[in-house]
Amino acid sequence: MFDFSKSILQEVHPWFLNNTNKKLFIKRDDLIHDLVSGNKWRKLKYTIDHVLKNKYNGVITFGGAYSNHLLATASACEKYALPAIGIVRGSELTVTSNSVLEKCDELGMKLRFVSRDEYSDKNEKVYQEWLRQEYPGYYLIPEGGASYLGMIGCQEIMRECGDDIHAVFVAQGTTTTSCGILSSLSEKTRLHVVPVLKGFDSINEMRSLLAQCAFDEEWIAEALENVQAYPEYHFGGYGKYTNELLNFMERFFVDCQVPLDPIYTGKTMYALM
Repeated sequence: MFDFSKSILQEVHPWFLNNTNKKLFIKRDDLIHDLVSGNKWRKLKYTIDHVLKNKYNGVITFGGAYSNHLLATASACEKYALPAIGIVRGSELTVTSNSVLEKCDELGMKLRFVSRDEYSDKNEKVYQEWLRQEYPGYYLIPEGGASYLGMIGCQEIMRECGDDIHAVFVAQGTTTTSCGILSSLSEKTRLHVVPVLKGFDSINEMRSLLAQCAFDEEWIAEALENVQAYPEYHFGGYGKYTNELLNFMERFFVDCQVPLDPIYTGKTMYALM
């Protein structure tokens, strides 16, 4: 498997904490692997293990034109010699549309470009059954790795950080990472989530995933009371950003020598500031 020991807990000193008694640490999951970056391997770890142990013929998963999840899955499957099918949103796309799709193709993932209408059926049982008939013996990984096994993998993030943490800030897409973190927090730690999608209902989305993963309703309600959402820092929606955000990221890098990205971590750090 990939080496989690590279993911250090690094203390940083950005300008916005000057003259305060606050300490800020970043969990450097971006150092785990250059392609299976950030939390992506956390969400794939137990799924890939399950696929290998049960001798599936390969995996099928889903993503958009610039999906880091597709790239991470392609890289992980290439490492373990697993055939991979990527269902990509956008029938107008090709393997040469951008560097992410080119790399997925280079790593051996077979890309299937579908219309947005077809892609919207990705979670429907009828569509999934059709895919299983089309690709017998393949295991379906939800978009973004949003599953029970993905969430369990994300629980390990906090276990590597220790208990002496008062607040955790995390970017939110599918809620898989935030649910994994929430289900492994100590009682004194509060979770702050920053959705990167416009109009995203963090609490209800987290409640839905936790319920799908068979958590008790009473536990879910109590746990979600420890979550604070910041829906106003999406900077226009998924994949969108402004010069203000880019300038902030540049200054943060100068201060801390830690790179942020404009889709997830940049927005989260800006919200924290």
